[in-house]
Amino acid sequence: MRATVIAGLIVATWATSLSANAVETSIRPVVRPDAAVISGAQLAKATSVRGDQSMDADEGQPVNQRFQNWISAFKRRAEEQGIEPQVLEQAFRAVHYDADVIRRDRNQSEFTKTIWEYLDTAVSPTRIANGKSALQKHGATLNEIEAKYGVDKQVVVAIWGLESAYGGFRGSNNVIESLSTLAFDSRRGAFFEGQLIAALRILQSGDTNASSMTGSWAGAMGHTQFMPTSYLDYAVDHTGDGKRNIWGDDPSDALASTAAYLAHFGWTKGQPWGVEVALPDGFDFTQASRKITRSPADWAGMGIRNMAGNPVPDHGKASILLPAGGQGAAFMIFDNFAVIEQYNTADAYVIGVGHLGDRIAGGPAIQATWPRQDRALTFKERKEMQQRLTQAGFDTQKIDGKIGPLTIAAVRAYQVANGLLPDGYASLRILNALR
Repeated sequence: MRATVIAGLIVATWATSLSANAVETSIRPVVRPDAAVISGAQLAKATSVRGDQSMDADEGQPVNQRFQNWISAFKRRAEEQGIEPQVLEQAFRAVHYDADVIRRDRNQSEFTKTIWEYLDTAVSPTRIANGKSALQKHGATLNEIEAKYGVDKQVVVAIWGLESAYGGFRGSNNVIESLSTLAFDSRRGAFFEGQLIAALRILQSGDTNASSMTGSWAGAMGHTQFMPTSYLDYAVDHTGDGKRNIWGDDPSDALASTAAYLAHFGWTKGQPWGVEVALPDGFDFTQASRKITRSPADWAGMGIRNMAGNPVPDHGKASILLPAGGQGAAFMIFDNFAVIEQYNTADAYVIGVGHLGDRIAGGPAIQATWPRQDRALTFKERKEMQQRLTQAGFDTQKIDGKIGPLTIAAVRAYQVANGLLPDGYASLRILNALR
């Protein structure tokens, strides 16, 4: 889920690389709680540990000792917010500073994948087959959820598949310990302290206990990886047992909670997230922008067709998305694309969810070829591109290594000014041209 409800901003970095035949794991793009860059010296300081009693290079005090002091102060703040002392005592029993959480947070920005590499794993034959099996196994429950919330069941299953490999990898970190470590770390201390308070409210409600509250290193929990604040706002009790249990082996509550979440943000049942389309020769690539919406009929009037050569049916206003520039697949995307973005803002994730759902429902594979000769830019290269664009008069407004709408617009402006294909694709070719 996005920054307002999950652990921070999404950057163009993807999860652990897996082959299509590898054992299934969660394939969500990595969430990054802060876009700030940390120096090598700061990284060494943050992660130089000797078990739980690592020494801070500057302060000369064991990290875990300072962490326990922070917990003592936090408990007082938590009690002021209505958390009961016995809940705090149980939650923080045997909680220690987890250096691995900080190490993983610091290292995220360096790991990159292209969109096609990500989709090779996210929509692998194994994940599709397992999704079809999950759809069949839990068909009755999913039909109930679809009828109640108006969210297409294959999309709910696809999110489940990408978040936890259909429940196979729900995360084993102690959520209280992970969130405490991240809050103590202070880079986004207020955000994670808010998540920690929410996690304690969950414990206080009795929906689960501290030992069962496990999840990812960033605090995302259960079958569909809810952050604590999202859980409090959107989780539901589908089974009727009085608890919103997203952690157990029965996925019913988690799947219903995901549908409730998507419904809250305006899911339109029966509307596709997007449709793969073929662009006509001579297409004006400046029209491929999220800011430009037209009816499918109007796009058809410009020569855009689905891959069968027919106009796309009228599912509402749509934009044209080129996730790999003019050399890869093109999609006509609808409002449901933005609804999935509420779960995770990375385009690759949204396409992964949408396309996996389509494949689970029996739809075809993406037909266009990808520019597989290209490679992803490193974090350092992405920052360099932003710096060079800005210096050349195409201001990206931020030098943060994230290729978002501002950088795409700057790339497109540079392409227009230099007579290049204006697809906005931040490729190595563009960086070399800037150099």
